[in-house]
Amino acid sequence: MIEIISGEKGKGKTKELLSKVNASVASASGNIVYLDKSQKHMYELNNKVRLINVTDYPIDNCDEFLGFICGIVSQDNDLEEMYLDSFLTIASISSDEQINHAIQKLDIISEKYNVKFILSVSRDESLLPECAKAKIVISL
Repeated sequence: MIEIISGEKGKGKTKELLSKVNASVASASGNIVYLDKSQKHMYELNNKVRLINVTDYPIDNCDEFLGFICGIVSQDNDLEEMYLDSFLTIASISSDEQINHAIQKLDIISEKYNVKFILSVSRDESLLPECAKAKIVISL
């Protein structure tokens, strides 16, 4: 399952994402991972959430990012949820085709390994491709 929080830059997507992740810690029976482009939100996250700074790794394109996701999933059989802040940036996505590709692959990973993905996407809902619009839970 994929959920998307969409909206232009500065609309409060990260605040919503942090609120969601911290609320889910209480009810989650497995592990939770939060991917971001910096360590900036380390102290706003519950200490049970694993924060990974994606920029610490040599990821140059969307397929490398998806491989990175698969690596995280493969190393944690108890992984339940992954929160991806600044999704377009950390996944090196610049086009609608890449968004479609990434969402299709994340859907496959989610289904096969029972991991829920929650993404913050810095784009207005009206500018997203159809496959992404269907997954929006919050539009700011």
